[in-house]
Amino acid sequence: MNEVKSNIPYKPVSCDLHSQCELAIMHKNKFFLTWRNKEGIVTKTDITPVDIQTKNKAEYLVAKKHGQSDVFLIRLDHIIEMKVF
Repeated sequence: MNEVKSNIPYKPVSCDLHSQCELAIMHKNKFFLTWRNKEGIVTKTDITPVDIQTKNKAEYLVAKKHGQSDVFLIRLDHIIEMKVF
């Protein structure tokens, strides 16, 4: 699992975003996600959320791209937009 390490301090996310992620995991919803990686590059892709984890005082969405089995981590405070479908 790829862990995104960042020197930028974690900024707590809204309860609404956290709840949307949890509901998507529980209902196995897929969504289109836009986020910035640690280098600041914006990525847009369809993902399947798997879990939420806390590591190094930050929260991460554990996700996988559609049709792939490998999971990766996205820091919740790096999410720009999430569209559930």
